[in-house]
Amino acid sequence: MDRGLYIAASGMLAEQVRQDQLANDLSNATTPGYKADRATQASFGDLLLADRTSGRVIGPLGTGVRITGQVTDLRPAALKQTDEPLDLAIEGEGFFLVRTPQGERFTRNGRFTALPDGTLGDQLGNQVLGPDRRPVRLQPDGTVRAQDVGAFNVPNAVKAGEGQFTGAAAGAAPGTVRTGALETSGVEAARTMVDMMASLRAFEAGQRAITTIDETLKQAAQQVGNLTG
Repeated sequence: MDRGLYIAASGMLAEQVRQDQLANDLSNATTPGYKADRATQASFGDLLLADRTSGRVIGPLGTGVRITGQVTDLRPAALKQTDEPLDLAIEGEGFFLVRTPQGERFTRNGRFTALPDGTLGDQLGNQVLGPDRRPVRLQPDGTVRAQDVGAFNVPNAVKAGEGQFTGAAAGAAPGTVRTGALETSGVEAARTMVDMMASLRAFEAGQRAITTIDETLKQAAQQVGNLTG
């Protein structure tokens, strides 16, 4: 029964990690260019049970589950026309490049703005860079030309927070930059809500299993204590 407690607890911990990831996805369901995450789970090695008396094999026993990693779905999402001159989107594969205090970072969020020095910047005030890795300067009328904004191919992009990614650029991206449009969030809100409810039910199932095992152990201890010699 003690092993059952560990198995149930491991499942609850795995679902807790999954719920945190799903909650973060839901909070970014309207964030332009956001990419959803997927938590991957795997079971620990099984134990092969056998009858000690006869040696007859009873069968395998699982020893719990664990989170093996988190995978980001980097597939391009649909574009939404906004007609805002400083809204940009990459149609297809690729990332924008921004210069941050932590170094160069990549993003798919093209909701840009004009910085005081006449260059293009993101919502955090970081300069957007062109194909030559220099800041993109705005046109005299306050607009920006699509060809002045860089779109870089980043094969192994890793999330770094605030809608940014780290990685090594491998030349120009196959995608093209569009002005007056934004990429929608990669989160499917309805599907994510269904996944959240399924994860919550799995978590509650682990709680019930632990409660049942605890009550069984309590009853066993009471019965042993009531035995008379």
